[in-house]
Amino acid sequence: QVQLVESGGGLVQPGGSLRLSCTASGISFTAYTMAWYRQGPGKQREWVASITSGGNRNYAGSVKDRFTISRDNAKNTVQLQMNSLKPEDTALYYCNAWTALSNYWGQGTQVTVSS
Repeated sequence: QVQLVESGGGLVQPGGSLRLSCTASGISFTAYTMAWYRQGPGKQREWVASITSGGNRNYAGSVKDRFTISRDNAKNTVQLQMNSLKPEDTALYYCNAWTALSNYWGQGTQVTVSS
């Protein structure tokens, strides 16, 4: 069965950094575009960043130049390095694996940015 397991969330002060990781199993990892989404309190889920199997990256404007997405195809993992965190980055962060035929989600990891 397909599993996407996120880790690395937590409480951090504004200006701090966190690194999220997602480990995938049950899929042919290199066939999937991997992405991170987030859902803040009272908000809809929004796309944050994505990376294709070939390594092409895209970012939402709100995180560009602060967040970096990467993947390790040998380990079936995708990471999100988050720097210069702001209170508005507070959200539940979800890992997503996508192809034209299938779409999978993790359970999410909470990131809270607060002093």
